[in-house]
Amino acid sequence: MTAVSFNPVRKPVIALVNIDAPVFQLIADCQFNDFSLLYFENGIELSKQWESRKLPVAAIISQSEILGSSGISLFQTLINKRFPYVPFFIITDHPTEILLRIALQSGITDVFSPAVKADALKKRVEFMSINWKTIHKSSNIHKLRVYKTPIATRIFDILVASVALIILSPVLLLIIIALKLEHKGPFLYYSLRVGTSYNVFKFYKFRSMYVNADKKIKDIRHLNQYANKLAKVSTSDEPALCNECRVLGTVCRFNLYADNNVWCEKQYRLSGMGNGNAAFFKLKNDPRVTTIGKILRNTSMDELPQLVNVLIGNMSIVGNRPLPLYEAEKLTVDKHAIRFMAPAGITGLWQVVKRGKGDMSEEERLLLDNEYAQNHSFLNDLRLICKTIPALFQKENV
Repeated sequence: MTAVSFNPVRKPVIALVNIDAPVFQLIADCQFNDFSLLYFENGIELSKQWESRKLPVAAIISQSEILGSSGISLFQTLINKRFPYVPFFIITDHPTEILLRIALQSGITDVFSPAVKADALKKRVEFMSINWKTIHKSSNIHKLRVYKTPIATRIFDILVASVALIILSPVLLLIIIALKLEHKGPFLYYSLRVGTSYNVFKFYKFRSMYVNADKKIKDIRHLNQYANKLAKVSTSDEPALCNECRVLGTVCRFNLYADNNVWCEKQYRLSGMGNGNAAFFKLKNDPRVTTIGKILRNTSMDELPQLVNVLIGNMSIVGNRPLPLYEAEKLTVDKHAIRFMAPAGITGLWQVVKRGKGDMSEEERLLLDNEYAQNHSFLNDLRLICKTIPALFQKENV
């Protein structure tokens, strides 16, 4: 669905991003007579149109999880790309207290549920849009209070990553040769991961699985150690659409992502793919792993390319593990969202405390992530590093 205007773009624009049918009707009922309404499928389409057409955007209304791709993440991306700072409103089904606090501290203007009355939404959006210059000048909200890596930690990360890459260069070369001899696929791969403040970045690892292993997930999901019971999964590789998506068009607005696979989130839940609501996906003795890959995983040497992520600044040496998008999506609506308010790291609390010491439930891992987020410091990170080496040589093949 391309950008649609109720009125010619002669007036200030209220940009509507990722809006479903009921909320679309709610906004139409507001009768924003002093504004033009433009619809955009996602943030990428908004930024392209905004820049190319020089749109006079006065406000943005986005329907998304607060920590979702069209929520805080989109807002921060627009700010980082130096688009004009305008009121940004989120409409979400899950406006919990902690997420509301995170949203407002990050610079989001306001958050509504889909049950908001049209009159209340209209008054709030119009007031903030019309008076934004005055409000903006007298407020410090626009100074985003998101996590920033302390200087000591950043210097430490750069020094450790640089020295490690230099010292390990012969080992890295041997690993590359071994991987190329074992299979014809690329020795390095990246997947999109969610890190600090829900920022999405390219996460690098040595390939430990056969090529196209992500396409086999549907065949082995019942082996997921975090799932509570078997999941009934569609055998189709094609992304399914829920009824609401079909009404709005052929592009799903509630996507879940796993590398190159995409599913409609609503269809995902209805089909039983999300049975047990397990947020993490991990297997023991994963049949997709190569022989060299097993060695790399057991020694954690498959993680070595993440030293490049550390140099770039996407990660730290110590922190909560960055998550695949489809896992992170399930942690944005409850108390576990706080895990994203800490560094994303190569090693962290849960690896040291639990890895290789028997099965760990999803709840235990989430609690450890939250504990780290609430108590992390440079000195605590140094202590975790000292405890990491024994955890590297663990016997459990996970």
